[in-house]
Amino acid sequence: MIEPTMSEESTENGAQLTPEQAIANLQSSDLSLRYYAAWWLGKFRVSQPEVVNALITALADEDDTTELGGYPLRRNAARALGKLGNPQAIPGLITCLECSDFYVREAAAQSLGTLNAQAAVPTLIKMLDGGVAKAVQVPGRPHLIQPYEAVLEALGAIGATKAISLIQPFLEHSVPRVQCSAARAMYQLTQDSQYGEFLVTMMQNSDVKLRRVILGDLGAIGYMAAAEAIAHAQVENSFKLMALKGLLEYQLFQESELSDQAVQVMNLMDSLL
Repeated sequence: MIEPTMSEESTENGAQLTPEQAIANLQSSDLSLRYYAAWWLGKFRVSQPEVVNALITALADEDDTTELGGYPLRRNAARALGKLGNPQAIPGLITCLECSDFYVREAAAQSLGTLNAQAAVPTLIKMLDGGVAKAVQVPGRPHLIQPYEAVLEALGAIGATKAISLIQPFLEHSVPRVQCSAARAMYQLTQDSQYGEFLVTMMQNSDVKLRRVILGDLGAIGYMAAAEAIAHAQVENSFKLMALKGLLEYQLFQESELSDQAVQVMNLMDSLL
């Protein structure tokens, strides 16, 4: 099942979807309406208590399944709950970390990181059991046995310093994206510039998709020393601007006044417009 794009903000009959309709659709017997409603409510941050409760209930849905055993509605509900920012969702999302569906686990880990869910740390750490040696691809599937990128990034976002010794070995994983997620987390947990520089170096990778993701990593962790490298990265300007915006927002969150570095970032953004 394909998720709606940002332009798909109306129902099949062409009528604009309202929060009331989306809430009603989330209870519908039509699985496609429920799937779309979960996405829509998350995208537009509709956070009424009844929405949060309905999405939490959807985390345990057994009706919307794929031939391979996936749970599309659970995935969308998990993603939406992270966007809504309500800590009531944390217990249900932690339960989802043990779901048989890789993509449900991935969405749950991402949302738990967004929610700064300290209670999720033990389960997230458990997902790293076996370390790099066990972090292999599932036969016949396009993913590893666990959503390591999401797990590592969640531990970094939550500030789980107890996981440092478990995260560091993933810098040597065979998948570059996993290496970058480990570096992102290590920087957040230690503030050691070597991990920020690791990401800057990885921007030389030939994979443009990876370079785009790394820009997002650098913006998310607020690694100001990367500003010039971001501005000159071999990606589209839109990705550069988003990363620089992340740096600027991070700095403004940390300090009440503009630093010289923040002014530099603003000038770089102007040069890209």
